[in-house]
Amino acid sequence: MPNSFLVRAPLLALLLVAACDGPSTGVEAPPQVRTQVSTQAAEVGTPFEFDATLGGEAFRGSGLTYTLTFAPAGGGLQGADGRITGTPAEPGVVIVTLTATGTTGAQATQSFPLVIFSRGLAAPQLPGVPFRYSDQGVPLPAHYLASALGGPVTATDNTPAGNPITDAGAALGRVLFFDRRLSANDAVSCASCHVQAAGFSDTAQVSRGFRGEMTGRHSMALTNARFYRNGRFFWDERAATLEAQVLQPIQDGKEMGMSLQNLVWKLQVTPYYPALFQAAFGSAEIDSTRVARALAQYVRSMTSTDSRFDRAFAGTGDSNNFASFTPEERQGHQLFLSSGCAGCHATNAHVSDAPQNIGLDAVTTDLGAGGGRFKSPSLRNVAVRGRFMHDGRFTSLEQVVSFYDTGVQPNPDLDPGLRGPDGKPRRLNLTPAQRKALVAYLETLTDHTQLTAQRFSDPFPQ
Repeated sequence: MPNSFLVRAPLLALLLVAACDGPSTGVEAPPQVRTQVSTQAAEVGTPFEFDATLGGEAFRGSGLTYTLTFAPAGGGLQGADGRITGTPAEPGVVIVTLTATGTTGAQATQSFPLVIFSRGLAAPQLPGVPFRYSDQGVPLPAHYLASALGGPVTATDNTPAGNPITDAGAALGRVLFFDRRLSANDAVSCASCHVQAAGFSDTAQVSRGFRGEMTGRHSMALTNARFYRNGRFFWDERAATLEAQVLQPIQDGKEMGMSLQNLVWKLQVTPYYPALFQAAFGSAEIDSTRVARALAQYVRSMTSTDSRFDRAFAGTGDSNNFASFTPEERQGHQLFLSSGCAGCHATNAHVSDAPQNIGLDAVTTDLGAGGGRFKSPSLRNVAVRGRFMHDGRFTSLEQVVSFYDTGVQPNPDLDPGLRGPDGKPRRLNLTPAQRKALVAYLETLTDHTQLTAQRFSDPFPQ
C-alpha cells in the first residue's frame, strides 16, 4: 500500500467529520425554546417566587440573559434575570412573557399563564360516592309520564342524546356551579344569581355581577329547566341549547367576566378538578366543552318532584281529585285550569313551550325574543322566588295574579290566548277570594325537598 495513502487517511477522516458537522461559520446559533413553561398558580397576599428559566432548561443557547414582562402589568409582581418574585395583589390571570437574549442579540420568547387566586378559597367537601342524579338513580315519578294537562312531561325533555345526566357528570357540574373560581376575580359563582332556597332564582330584582355591576334582567329560575321542548335558554331564547347557555354568563362582562381560555387555565391548576373530570368523562382533560356538558347535566337534574302537588298523586294513578288539598287550594287548582293558566304552564311539571308577549306594557321596551315575547320558567317553586317576570317588577304572587286578572295591557303583539273575543286583553274578573285561592294553589308547587337537598347544595364550606 502506498505510503501516500497512509498519510492521507487521517486527513480524510477529519474532512468527513467536518462535513458531517456542517461548515463552521463562526456565528453563534440563536436561542431556541427547549421546554415550555407550564401554567403556574399563585395566591393573593402570599409571597410568590418562580424561576421561569426552569434552571436554564427553558431555552437552548449559551450566555443567555433573560427578561420578563407581565400582561396586565403590576399587581405586586416583578421579574429579574428570569425569576418572578413578589406578592400578588389582585386575583386574575396574568400572561408572563419570558425573553431569552443571546450574546449576539438574537432572541427567543415564550409565554405562559400565571393564575392568581383570591386568598382563602376552599376546596369542596364531596361524598365518597357521588349523589344520585341520573334517571336511573332518580327516576321520574309516574305522574310526570302521564298524558295529562298537555301530555307527558317527558315529551318536553331537551336533554340531548350526547349528554345524558350521569351521577359523576352532574357531581362535577355541582362543583362548577358553586365555585367562585369561575369568575374573573373569584367573587361570584353561578349560584350567586341562582340560589337554591329561591328555586335557583334570585330574590333581588336584578343580580350583582363580579365587579358589583347589575345584570340587565331578573335571574331566571332553573327548576325543571330540563323540560322545555324547543331547548332554547335565557328569557329571550338567544342560546340554542343549555350547553351553550351555561357558558355565556361566565363570559359576560357584567356577570362573571371570564374568557373560556382563562377558565380552562384556572381549572387546570385547581387541584381537585382533574379527578372530577376523570370521573365524569373518562380522562382528566379539561376544556370548555366538558365544562358546558357538566354544568348542563347538573342544571337538568334540578327536577322538582316532591311538592305537595306531587305528593297528592301518591297512589292515585293518572287521575287525581287532590283530596289532600284544602278547599281553597282545590278551588285555586280549578281556577288555574278554567282561567287558561294551564294553557301556557302545561303538564304536571307546569312548564311552557314557547315565548309569549303577556301584555306587561302597552308599548314594548324590551324586545326579548322578538315582539316583547319572553320565555317562562316552570312554575315549580314560584312562591319562593321573591321577584317575578323578566324584569322582576312584581314582588308577590298576589301582584302576579292581580296583573293577569285586570292588568294585561293592549300590546299590539299580545299573545292570542290573552285576548278576548273582541281582541282586547282578557279580564278574568276574579273575586278577592278567588285571587287568594289561586295563590294558595301556586304555593302547593313549592318543593321543600329540592330547596334543601344536599345534592343541590353548596359543597364549599363557608
